[in-house]
Amino acid sequence: MITHLLPMLQEASEVSYNTSTDVQLGVVPMLIGAAFIILMIVSVWKVFVKAGEPGWASIVPIYNAIVYLKIAGKPLWWIILLIIPFVNFIILILVALGLAKNFGKSGGFGIGLLLLGFIFLPILAFGDAKFVGQKS
Repeated sequence: MITHLLPMLQEASEVSYNTSTDVQLGVVPMLIGAAFIILMIVSVWKVFVKAGEPGWASIVPIYNAIVYLKIAGKPLWWIILLIIPFVNFIILILVALGLAKNFGKSGGFGIGLLLLGFIFLPILAFGDAKFVGQKS
């Protein structure tokens, strides 16, 4: 019974793995991911600075959401609504629209910020958009 399993066990033990290519293949996606993260941090930092807020606030958890709400012209207590499941989706839509409006952009740009933030946020940060604030 064991004798007919021996050839299969020998074949399994002879399999070699090339771990050097596995490691090398993992480096490229890691570098792309790191570049993407740095781009987003710099973009949010620049948006905060354009709005007259300190740039370092963009990297502080929770405080960055508070400043983001302030820039979008939304009340501070909405931070609580961002914690509630399903409600937070509606709040995020309203905040993205408010952010676009306060930079003189259209509602379509606000939807772009919401759905394709990795494209629209750098456009907002590095483009010619100026913070106009709330129009009463």
